[in-house]
Amino acid sequence: MTLLLMTAPAWLAPLLTRKMLICIFTGFASGLPLYLLINLVPAWLRSEGVDLKTIGFFALIQFPFTWKFIWAPFLDRFILPLGRRRGWMLLPQVGLLFSIGTLGGFDPRKEILLISGLAALLAFLSATQDIALDAFRREILSEAELGLGSSVHVNAYRVAGLVPGSLSLILADSLPWNQVFWITALFMIPGMIMAILVKEPEILTPPKTLREACIEPFNEFIGRQGVQGALLVLSFLFLYKLGDSLATALSTPFYLDMGYSKTDIGLIAKHAGLWPAVIGGMIGGLWMVKIGINRALWIFGLVQMVTILGFAWLAWLGPQPEILGFNRGALAAVISAEYLGVGLGTAAFTAFIARSTHPAYTATQFALFTSLTAVPRTVINAFAGVLVENLGWVGFYMLCTALAVPGMLLLIKVAPWNAARGENV
Repeated sequence: MTLLLMTAPAWLAPLLTRKMLICIFTGFASGLPLYLLINLVPAWLRSEGVDLKTIGFFALIQFPFTWKFIWAPFLDRFILPLGRRRGWMLLPQVGLLFSIGTLGGFDPRKEILLISGLAALLAFLSATQDIALDAFRREILSEAELGLGSSVHVNAYRVAGLVPGSLSLILADSLPWNQVFWITALFMIPGMIMAILVKEPEILTPPKTLREACIEPFNEFIGRQGVQGALLVLSFLFLYKLGDSLATALSTPFYLDMGYSKTDIGLIAKHAGLWPAVIGGMIGGLWMVKIGINRALWIFGLVQMVTILGFAWLAWLGPQPEILGFNRGALAAVISAEYLGVGLGTAAFTAFIARSTHPAYTATQFALFTSLTAVPRTVINAFAGVLVENLGWVGFYMLCTALAVPGMLLLIKVAPWNAARGENV
């Protein structure tokens, strides 16, 4: 690492640190189970003949991501043998490995309720892991490192989606689903190794009682922001990713309905989304070091909103087998643009969330803020199938674009363009 720092260009040096390496592992461990629920499970259910409405309502199993702030104080208050952060990272990771592997052994046509229950448990474990990972990352990064560290975390999060969203889908064309899910589960092991090897962060005046762990994070946030400021921030957290989240809710079923095979999706769709998001996110993270989080939210959010329209255009084209080569190129172009915007917007958004927390109550405040961001993905996305059946795919994506506007307007208050860099409005 020292040799790399000595030989690397000055602009690249901030990336080549031990903390950024840790952010890669936190992002990968966090992204894998969520992308499994968003991408692999819907593809599995659809390929086994489950109807689109059921798949859409299946998003409700992600409720733990919305309500994780309820049990986050336990992670701030109680310390496991391996440490307050490391212990709470490792425990759910072990549970995730076995629950993911077990999931593919059920028959979606006969055991949909059992699958729903196990998927809900998987979501709970994933949300608990996220509480610990987010708090750990916030506690090891300085204020100056938040933007870039968040970008690295988000990009590793995206890379993790390559496993259930690409590799697993390709394997599903030649292997039984049971084996596919166990192979996917093994990718939780790097995060487990990271949790064992890293150093536990220093505890900054931890809560002395469970009551203090539950109440003080909210008192501190409202006291720091004021009631009106707190409500504005919370509204922004709910709305900023609303349109983007809804637009990707049924992406895999959308590709299948457009006539693409699972291999097309694995080789074209997922890669076309991954690499622009990773490259753009890294550039965006380095750019955030110079322009600050506020301006990044404006620029990246605008890109994130406009690129949703590409899906409306792709839906307007519809399945055209006679020009499949063109269709594949269009799919790659649209997804590349969309996920460039998604990667940029998420990196800036995650940095804003981290900046809004207080180091003494990291787990609970971070969980509260990210829970709000999960509401669209969990509740509103559950009705995506109904919206598509009533509006069609083109109308659906036009609606998604319109829903991105309110979050952008709130930037005027919560992240003014001309605010001082690093200012926590």
